[in-house]
Amino acid sequence: MAASAAVTANYVLKPPPYPLDALEPHMSKQTLEFHWGKHHRAYVDNLKKQVLGSELEGKPLEHIIQNTYNNGDLLPPFNNAAQAWNHEFFWESMKPGGGGKPSGELLALLERDFTSYEKFYDEFNAAAATQFGAGWAWLAYADNKLKVVKTPNAVNPLVLGSFPLLTIDVWEHAYYLDFQNRRPDYIKTFMNNLVSWEAVSSRLEAAKAASS
Repeated sequence: MAASAAVTANYVLKPPPYPLDALEPHMSKQTLEFHWGKHHRAYVDNLKKQVLGSELEGKPLEHIIQNTYNNGDLLPPFNNAAQAWNHEFFWESMKPGGGGKPSGELLALLERDFTSYEKFYDEFNAAAATQFGAGWAWLAYADNKLKVVKTPNAVNPLVLGSFPLLTIDVWEHAYYLDFQNRRPDYIKTFMNNLVSWEAVSSRLEAAKAASS
């Protein structure tokens, strides 16, 4: 089973690795205050209550996620554990002054597996735009290959045998304050102005090492 390539969330509401206003004008401080400060906080707080006194208490989030996915027949702690993990991974997928085109080995692998960066960009954007309702789009690594996947609700690649490298949150609360119902504009802004390709490259190296 694949494990986290770099980021390990826990039962503490870890702040994003930048001030809450650092992603402006592309993602507002108000969005971070609500999304991180209220939604993410609720997942962490609810998880603590769910696992208190159980055999899952104190276990890493990855362990809880993989052991409560239950082949898609989700056990109660799954959603809060996965959402706590997903959100920390999402914050660390962004940086001020991010976006644009990656370089180095990551770019070479994107060109190998998608034929061009532009084809990857289009496929990732399409996955994020067409995820019905709440969910996530991901760049993931498995079997020495990069792939784009989309997942509903709290599901992530950890339960699909893949290493997550990049994600975008397409739950409405992730973008509605800034973009209202214009999800495609939010996705383009994320890709063009926010992605931390350094974080993605670091996760790729960890995934390759764990796969060898």
